[in-house]
Amino acid sequence: MSTSNPQAGKPPTPPPAAPTPPSAAPASKPVGPPQKRQIFIVSHSTLFYWWPVWAFGFLMFIISILSGQDMAIVPRDSKFTEVLKDREGKPKKDSEKVTIDGFDGPRQVVVLPIGENAATTKTLHISGSKNVGVVFVAILLLVIVITNIPLRGLWSFIVILFIIFFTIIFSIMEWWAIIFDIFTLLDIRINAAGYLVISSILFILWLVVFFLFDRQIYMIFEPGQMRVRQAIGDAETSYDTTGMTTMKQRGDLFRHWILGLGSGDLIVRTSGAHPVEIHMNNVLFIGGKHEQIEELLRSREVVAGD
Repeated sequence: MSTSNPQAGKPPTPPPAAPTPPSAAPASKPVGPPQKRQIFIVSHSTLFYWWPVWAFGFLMFIISILSGQDMAIVPRDSKFTEVLKDREGKPKKDSEKVTIDGFDGPRQVVVLPIGENAATTKTLHISGSKNVGVVFVAILLLVIVITNIPLRGLWSFIVILFIIFFTIIFSIMEWWAIIFDIFTLLDIRINAAGYLVISSILFILWLVVFFLFDRQIYMIFEPGQMRVRQAIGDAETSYDTTGMTTMKQRGDLFRHWILGLGSGDLIVRTSGAHPVEIHMNNVLFIGGKHEQIEELLRSREVVAGD
């Protein structure tokens, strides 16, 4: 009697597959709130446009120091006289009993009044050219006029056209020679210490206002909102940027382009039931910042879903 194998006739069982190594887990990303893009706008005071005054003041100070000229302050009754000596070193005029060490020719001397001592006179460093003081005063007056009389848009071109027109007329009438002769009589002199004191004080005020006080009046644009402070000490106000419009003004040729180096004014109009118009004056680099603001207002903040 034969016995049958129950495994006979069945296909062989394949060997178990080797375990696959676990795949490397993806690197985890830092979890946190996405950083918001911000555009910071600062409204500067008109003192910013006064930089030519302290800059040229320091330049005039250097010129006065390096000119090698001094100004002596003497009593009002002092007199200038010429001393002449013969070959033996004696004065030719008995009334001029003056001795000068190393004298080799005619000299101009200052005769002080009786009773005055030469030690009471003062010597100041000053430029020998009167044009230095005239130029500084002209720059100071121009800055005062430009920063206090705004000439926007068409008025800037009208003023330029008038300047060109009168320049041509004066040339035709040959009046420039007369004007220059009058200006030759103008003699304005400031000693080196005067330029240094004026420029240093103005420069320190300019730095404090530019980097401290001006930064207290600002606008901050973010996706979806705008925050603004319009005066030092005021609370910060937030506005929704939906429907908000902005406009730049840079039409004052003298103030915005010549002194402001491309600055301008920014006007923001909000939307809603109670729209508000906000002015930010004297914004530096207004062209590039206005483009960034427009791009930010057109964009929408994207929030990833779970």
